[in-house]
Amino acid sequence: MKIAAEQLAQHLERGVRPLYVLTGDEPLALMECLDAIRAAARRHGYNERLVLRAERGFDWRQLKASSQSLSLFSSRRLIELHIPSGKPGNEGSSALRDYATHPPPDTLTVVVLPHIDKRDRSDWYPALEAAGVVVPILTPTPDHLPAWLRHRLAAQGLQTDTETLEFLAHQVEGNLLAAHQEIQKLGLLYPQGRLTLEQVRDAVLNVSRYDPFQLGDAMLAGDATRAAHVLEGLKSEGVEPVALVGVLAWLLRGALKVKSAQARGMDLMSAFGQAKIWGDRQQLMRHALGRLSLKKLQAALLKMAEIDKINKGVTQGEPWLEISRLCLGLARTGPSRSP
Repeated sequence: MKIAAEQLAQHLERGVRPLYVLTGDEPLALMECLDAIRAAARRHGYNERLVLRAERGFDWRQLKASSQSLSLFSSRRLIELHIPSGKPGNEGSSALRDYATHPPPDTLTVVVLPHIDKRDRSDWYPALEAAGVVVPILTPTPDHLPAWLRHRLAAQGLQTDTETLEFLAHQVEGNLLAAHQEIQKLGLLYPQGRLTLEQVRDAVLNVSRYDPFQLGDAMLAGDATRAAHVLEGLKSEGVEPVALVGVLAWLLRGALKVKSAQARGMDLMSAFGQAKIWGDRQQLMRHALGRLSLKKLQAALLKMAEIDKINKGVTQGEPWLEISRLCLGLARTGPSRSP
């Protein structure tokens, strides 16, 4: 069974199914779908939650063992299985097929995957598809982004005209997390009703002196001096490191998508379109891609994941120091000699 992300909340009001598969690369929609499933699970008595991340070295026996070992204080459990690569390998494929064929009792499972091309969907994916509810997480295209913004504004009792929606869409450049933050800001600044272009422009452009996108732009442009200046400004303004991680990871993920597509022989403009990189940011990306190799970008994203764990208290470290090292290191990287 497949349903759109927009239909998930209505589906969950009618009850929950034992297995959900969320697949896509849009972080805001993914977060909202996960939150909706978690809330529905709590309403239906799934009071224990376990998160598994199937990364390199993951022991797939944990999946079956986890579903069989409920705590003494809960009769139902929610298991979230994140597979960041979308490639579980032979052992994982077998474990997922068996899990889908024989779902454990009193367990609600959510499998979180990136977007997976049809040609990469081996037998484990159809098994999940047949047993559960698949929710594709799709990013609105540039043409559909104004309508997405209109819907989000309406949810806060706000309306505006097409010109203003186009302006807002251009400002967020396809980044739904940034769009979500701007819409929340508008809801706080203005009463319910109709917004003018001037009101939206003032709200969007009247930000703090420094913002995470300025840091990301300096990093991509290879301007280490500017990156260091913005980092110091963000820190002095009291910006939380977690606000930087989301933006930097989004930019680096976009650069990696383009670099990977180029390595497969795709032309640059098609790769930009596939990675949802628009407008002036394309020029910054061109500069960054000339300096940063595929391996460098992959390593940078792994480092971002480590910094995210530090922010969450999972591992020890100083997030500002690690962010500074990463950003300045990437900004100082010279022209790439390898693809």
